[in-house]
Amino acid sequence: MKRILVPTDFSENAENALKVAVQIAQKNNSEIILAHILELPNQAKDAIMGGTSIPEVMLFMKKAEEVMATLSQRSYLSNIKVGTITKLDRVSEGINAISKDNAIDLIVMGSHGTSGFEELLIGSNTEKVVRHSDIPVLVIKKEITNFKIDNLVFASDFSEEIKKPFQNLLDFASFFNSKLHLVLINTPNSFHTTKESDKIMNDFVSNFSLTNYTTQTYNDSNVESGIVNFAKSIDADVIGMCTHGRTGLSYFFNGSISEGLVNHTIRPIITFKI
Repeated sequence: MKRILVPTDFSENAENALKVAVQIAQKNNSEIILAHILELPNQAKDAIMGGTSIPEVMLFMKKAEEVMATLSQRSYLSNIKVGTITKLDRVSEGINAISKDNAIDLIVMGSHGTSGFEELLIGSNTEKVVRHSDIPVLVIKKEITNFKIDNLVFASDFSEEIKKPFQNLLDFASFFNSKLHLVLINTPNSFHTTKESDKIMNDFVSNFSLTNYTTQTYNDSNVESGIVNFAKSIDADVIGMCTHGRTGLSYFFNGSISEGLVNHTIRPIITFKI
């Protein structure tokens, strides 16, 4: 985990994410790249592409660069290597482009506590980044002064397509020396007997070398509530989940879950693209 990208809109939520990124960076001597994407109305971008000078745009860029310079000098960043990038782009596209161009290993983003993914940077950009990012995205909901992942929940249907992102999760868990809690959520619409659930998870686990982990079936009215309630029951530090690039958070497991998962928990969430 050598390079960590922290997108910022200079809000308190974004700074909470930055403080967590600093704690991770200190653990592994990582570099942090702060990125601010200035998203413009389409007509303004068209004018720029046409070569027209827009003083307002230049003013916004200059101001953003000044704020970025100030932010990068925060005292808690004093022992961290920090780079800054300010660019004009669509926010989610710009973040993903920066990730690829700079060999980013992890994106850490801020989000509004119990209101979920709404309005980070502009609109639903957190969801868009999660949907399209090929690297893990850690979403932080509040300030965490001592970020640790002693207990990491991973809820899944444990199907074949989960194997690749699960290996990435194992690498992440190993970095934090986390105990993994693998859970299959039973709902009225997707019910497995205890015997069936145990077989599904045991067959899946047999493909990996795991030691510090538990498996459990958890019954609830729907998947979202099941994940939230199970994580609460073990006081999980982070919830891990997989996303499909084509549909983002709209499809989890083989069915559909809403953004209710992030709307109803203040716990950090780490996502891995299938």
